[in-house]
Amino acid sequence: MTDDREEDEPTLPVAAVARRLGVAPATLRTWDRRYGIGPREHTTGRHRRYAPADVARLELMQQALLRGATPAEAAGYALRHAPAPEVHVLAPRESREQGIPAAGPRSSAVVGLSRAALAMDAVATQQLIADRIADLGVVAVWDDVLRPVLSALAARWVQSGECVEVEHLVHECALAAMIGATPVVTAPRNPRPVLLCCAPDERHSLPLYVLRAALAAAGIGTQMLGAALPAEALAAAVRRTGPAAVAVWAQLPRHGVADVFERVPRTRARVRLFACGPGWFTTDLPDRVDRLEDLAGAVHRIESLVGA
Repeated sequence: MTDDREEDEPTLPVAAVARRLGVAPATLRTWDRRYGIGPREHTTGRHRRYAPADVARLELMQQALLRGATPAEAAGYALRHAPAPEVHVLAPRESREQGIPAAGPRSSAVVGLSRAALAMDAVATQQLIADRIADLGVVAVWDDVLRPVLSALAARWVQSGECVEVEHLVHECALAAMIGATPVVTAPRNPRPVLLCCAPDERHSLPLYVLRAALAAAGIGTQMLGAALPAEALAAAVRRTGPAAVAVWAQLPRHGVADVFERVPRTRARVRLFACGPGWFTTDLPDRVDRLEDLAGAVHRIESLVGA
């Protein structure tokens, strides 16, 4: 008996998915054959039809590729961290024409942000982000609104060299909105702070500001040290502040180097170490380091360990 949900679920042929991702149909077939990242319901003798969850996995793989992962690494990451199956495949016509797909349950916010950004309307872009933060919270806005737009803009830049200025606009507006949404924690739950920084050479610091805003909303005190912090500077900061924890963000795999944790000095009071972000998923980390690849998990884990 066929599941009614499968019959009702919209699916796309390989050619349509290839156009959506900007790759050749042969590439999708190769990914399916080599890495098992094809349609879940495909059977021999039938044409491949991609369900929303299948396309979501491919988009996640493409994001990892754009960050510098090999195809095998990107496929493994996508299969481990595939989003929930309710991700929508079809975007409204206007956004498809601009090359920015809607994704996830917040697709209307994605479309609105895409339109404002493509119009280079900084006021509307920042206001839309701030409004969605008020409605959904900083982590949900990052996962369901900002990441789809930024990933699509990055893909468009790789494919055509266009929209770099739009990506920068969204980044700066999002940064301002995240800073504006970060409360001042005057009486933190943790007597010793959580140090937040990017790995050496890692300049993708926006997710770190999302993490700080979410932790501040939970009453966790942090100290932001920003992008591309040298390992020796992080070690000096640990000695000077005696933090409860250190969270190091890496967006790109080439920046997720375990040496930064090896150089963190051991202090009298235990310092918990967190490797945050997708840049660490291929790195062999020391035993004392927790790997936290998504922001929601990072907020929960850090809060549970240092905010008790």
